[in-house]
Amino acid sequence: MTSATRGNLFILSAPSGAGKSSLIKALLDKHQDIKVSVSHTTRNPRPGEENGVHYHFVSVEEFKQLIDKGDFFEWAQVFENYYGTSKQAIETQLNAGIDVFLDIDWQGARQVRELMPEVKTIFILPPSTAELEKRLNGRGQDSQEVIAGRMAEAKSESSHYNEFDYLLVNDDFDTALAELEHIVIAARLELKAQQQRQQGLIEDLLK
Repeated sequence: MTSATRGNLFILSAPSGAGKSSLIKALLDKHQDIKVSVSHTTRNPRPGEENGVHYHFVSVEEFKQLIDKGDFFEWAQVFENYYGTSKQAIETQLNAGIDVFLDIDWQGARQVRELMPEVKTIFILPPSTAELEKRLNGRGQDSQEVIAGRMAEAKSESSHYNEFDYLLVNDDFDTALAELEHIVIAARLELKAQQQRQQGLIEDLLK
């Protein structure tokens, strides 16, 4: 991809336990010209998290100032914490020809789509309710009460699947990853992008 060709913006959403984070990590490991947007948040860093790598950690006051300045594509308050996606950071990467993934929920996807209708949106489903519960239990991090809450949240999240352009079922991981790659490749081959990328060839062929 040349710097003259604008990158594509993708949204990847899924209920907790569907494997979204693992798919994104595997995609980035294979493709250096794809990035994941680093969101701003007011929550405290967890062990091992780095500022500017996992999140941009800011105070509530700083976050509200960014809201007032219109600096976010989308933002939301989740319980006592705020999360948001920077317009400037994404535009800089897209203009450099980098494809950018946003890891956000269906509500954030709605906000971004209003500002950038050409965004490609992808929703990931687990293969079954039983498998989702098995994956959540397999983490060994949460109580049964927390897992029950995550299962209810997953049902609510999944009910918005039909607001997205693409629907993937993460049953076999390698298959889901290949399907995700195909979506990226297809976006890069759309007419508008190819007209820009292959301008010299097209002009030569049509002389």
